[in-house]
Amino acid sequence: MLSLALAGKPNAGKSTFYTAATMADVDVANYPFTTIDANRGVSHARTQCPCLDLDERCGNDRCHDGKRYVPVELLDVAGLVPGAHEGRGLGNQFLDELTDADAILHVVDASGATDEEGEPVEIGEHDPVEDLDFIEEEMDLWLASIIERNWETVERRSRSPDFDIDEALSEFLTGVGATELDVARTLRELEYPEDPLAWTDEHRESLASEIRARTKPIIVIANKADVAPPENIQALKERNEATIPVTADGELALRRAVEADIVEYDPGDPDFEITGDISDDQEAGLERVREVLEAHGGTGVQKALDTAVYEVLDQLTAYPVQDETHWTDGQGNVLPDAHLLSDGSTPRDLAYAVHSDIGEGYLHAVDAREKRRISDDTELEEGDVIKIVSTAK
Repeated sequence: MLSLALAGKPNAGKSTFYTAATMADVDVANYPFTTIDANRGVSHARTQCPCLDLDERCGNDRCHDGKRYVPVELLDVAGLVPGAHEGRGLGNQFLDELTDADAILHVVDASGATDEEGEPVEIGEHDPVEDLDFIEEEMDLWLASIIERNWETVERRSRSPDFDIDEALSEFLTGVGATELDVARTLRELEYPEDPLAWTDEHRESLASEIRARTKPIIVIANKADVAPPENIQALKERNEATIPVTADGELALRRAVEADIVEYDPGDPDFEITGDISDDQEAGLERVREVLEAHGGTGVQKALDTAVYEVLDQLTAYPVQDETHWTDGQGNVLPDAHLLSDGSTPRDLAYAVHSDIGEGYLHAVDAREKRRISDDTELEEGDVIKIVSTAK
């Protein structure tokens, strides 16, 4: 499952975002280091379900009238403070938890109402752009320290006549989520001495920064957008194009209102409908949330997840079926599964995503929309419905 990690300084709203996105029970409080042990939960990316092309909706519990929600892992860990790479605060624990993350959702207090340590200040007193700088720096220095710890091994191996620096670096960088291809592409972007003995700290830090940017892309969650000065959000967008205005509190309020059967709302909708009996205070609170939805086109929580999955990580959603005519599995369930795949993936990649045995026994694939066999090197597209023919059952 694709893994997204929530990063940020203490008290920026990570736990509120996590709760709103997963509806899991976690501690949410207005003080630093609310989260001590990492929380792992399941959230969802939202896309359009292919059942919209059928006479009836699929009935899948992850499809809400054609809005398909595809599972992704969401990780919430302790807040990060300056000096985390040296173990300050709960830094080492936090940074080590990022190892398997495919992307980082950096939750920023866009209102500027918390300082760099996460302590409350007046709205607008702290510049949230500074938080972007220190998070990236801490992650880069953390990765540089891992490279430094393994450099003696690289130097020792360099004495061998068949030494390959790509291979030597890949042996330990795969442990922080980098592939051999990531390492090769990164080295092509850098200027460095051929002899590892001549590398300096600056070379290793440049390598760390490039590897981090390639393997841990950052999406900025401009949280508390409902009270943030507009110039703060604009400054964050100028610093990182992938910045999403968010009110995690607003999303959480709507999710809980849905659970209480007083509103109709699907995550990612630009509006909601009040359907139950509520008090004047509840109505006033929900109307304040509605104002934020109107200003930003939604609470931003779902948009942040979708941006990470479909835009930053370039994923697509494919739907494997056994019956290409009715789009069902062996039990007659319509569009039972949805798989996230990297852009450029082929039918064989989908087969492996379903199960390794299906992939190993892969014979060919059928496009269920067109009712025709497709080549093995066909690049799948968002919303493809595919029948995999395999020797495995």
